[in-house]
Amino acid sequence: MGTIYAGKYLRIDLTHQTCQEEIITEEDVKTWLLGSGFAAKLYHDEMNPTLHPLHPDSPLLVFNGVLAGTFAPTACRSSWCGKAPLTGIWNEANLGSYWGAELRFAGYDGMVISGRAQKPLYLWINGIDNSIEFRDASHLWGKDYFETADTLLQETEKKARVAGIGQAGENLVKFAGIMSGPSYYVRAAARGGMGALLGSKNLKAIVVRGKRRPAYPDRKGFLGEVKEHNAYIKSNSTAMSEFGTAGGVVATEWYGDMPMKNWRLGSWDQAEEVGGHIIYEKYLVRHSYCHACPIGCGKEIEISDGPYATPKGEGVEYETIAGFGGMARNANREAVALANSLCNRYGLDTISTSSTIAFALEAFEKGLIDRSDTGGTELKFEDPDSILTLIEKIVFREDIGDLLAEGTRAAADKLGGGAEDFAIHVKGLEVAYHDPRAFVSMAVNYATANRGGCHLESLSYWNGYGVTLPDLGYPDQLQHHESDRVQAQMAYDWQNYNSIYNPLGFCKFIIKGKVGPERLSQIVNAALGWEWAAADVMMVGDRLFQLKRLINLKLGLTAADDTLPARLLTEPRPSGFAEGVLPDLDLMLPIYYDLRGWDEQGVPRVERLRKVGLA
Repeated sequence: MGTIYAGKYLRIDLTHQTCQEEIITEEDVKTWLLGSGFAAKLYHDEMNPTLHPLHPDSPLLVFNGVLAGTFAPTACRSSWCGKAPLTGIWNEANLGSYWGAELRFAGYDGMVISGRAQKPLYLWINGIDNSIEFRDASHLWGKDYFETADTLLQETEKKARVAGIGQAGENLVKFAGIMSGPSYYVRAAARGGMGALLGSKNLKAIVVRGKRRPAYPDRKGFLGEVKEHNAYIKSNSTAMSEFGTAGGVVATEWYGDMPMKNWRLGSWDQAEEVGGHIIYEKYLVRHSYCHACPIGCGKEIEISDGPYATPKGEGVEYETIAGFGGMARNANREAVALANSLCNRYGLDTISTSSTIAFALEAFEKGLIDRSDTGGTELKFEDPDSILTLIEKIVFREDIGDLLAEGTRAAADKLGGGAEDFAIHVKGLEVAYHDPRAFVSMAVNYATANRGGCHLESLSYWNGYGVTLPDLGYPDQLQHHESDRVQAQMAYDWQNYNSIYNPLGFCKFIIKGKVGPERLSQIVNAALGWEWAAADVMMVGDRLFQLKRLINLKLGLTAADDTLPARLLTEPRPSGFAEGVLPDLDLMLPIYYDLRGWDEQGVPRVERLRKVGLA
């Protein structure tokens, strides 16, 4: 009899081109789940803290969530984990689309990839005839991701799924992402530079195809449960279905949540011009869905002519609009769409790319770089061509792009002259585009999130937009500008809750569909035959969050790293709804540490580790 998950993964050595199967026990799954949970357990037990992220022996751990490939709502996610090239600490970049489901259909839950191939390769995992091939990718090296994916679908099987890199990963841009899908439908495991990790191993892509489907303890009962939950999620996420995350641009600007001009300004009367309502009214081709998704936040677009013509492909997300729009003070929506398309083509994280570009624009404005550094190009805010030029320079490491390809922290260290004051990152990861001066619980999250300035580790700002999750105990209306115990508690609770999503294989957008711990436990129980309650969801989330903290402590992080850039702690937004607000991290962080069971050095106490099953 089969199971929901495959119960095995691959150990792949690219240096010697060997592959062996490893077993995953039921006990391991119940303790760590899969996805980034099981990956973190393996990494913690086997890690060499001294290895550079791009050393051949530095592993890339790719694992599906437990339910990836099932009928469960949005159960498609795979986590791409390891030591981040950008930050040097724990990283998990999460991928939607269909790749993870297909890996499960091929008979595997994941893989651990180490070594470095002598020449470019791609992996062809063919679950139809149970073969795994190391294939020459020399003809693909130097190609962008779009051409790579389309070529590989011709070379392998047209129904296969591709995940791989463009030139940014090949050139070891520290915020290169891993892309997935054919050219017209691209998703990304974007943050932290896992594409550079793939590039450092001379691995261009991983192609998978399978035929094995999960076996359910009670298939009929599970399908009935999924039907009910899908209807509930869909009814609570109609705006996401119609406009995707880009539909939130006007609201985020109004709340003071969208950063402006490298986090310096407070409001923007042109935000609507780059919002999803206008972009998708003008350029939408069709809505798109990941595997088992009832929401359909994906939006395929095409801009057929003009100076910023954009080929048919994945539409813009909120973070991309905030980055190439608000951060650069650029109101040209077609240029924003083209910037997004270029990042997908070359394989770049749009958040870190746009943040690094905004940093460069300010550095040019302040005279820390000039035309002699940029190949004669003038860089300025409110100029779409500055953005597009810098994307190309970063990808190919041309003149100033070679420095910017290292990320804002490294670029600021090299430039000096006060550049560190406007390099907006936490632990080396450029801060995502939800302002902790608008929702102060996010200050606590950014300061403590395991991969750095990541909004997805908490998402507590969603409470301010009406996603209240009553079973977490929070009312509909909170005062999000007051630094107090409630805000510290929110960061803690939302982190624990979000910590379980990647290991289960769910998309966090179902939280916007008002799925809280109680409803999530019902889905898990129906799929697996477990007997979880909401408290189990939160406890396992805590366990996995603490495990990743232990990894980072081994990698050299201390309590001194749990902070924010000075701009976000000392420079209030000068206008708008969040005008004058600053988070009081000195007040909230000790409360959070106490809730987390950490000592003053940010180290988990033994009694807390015992409580969550880590000691």
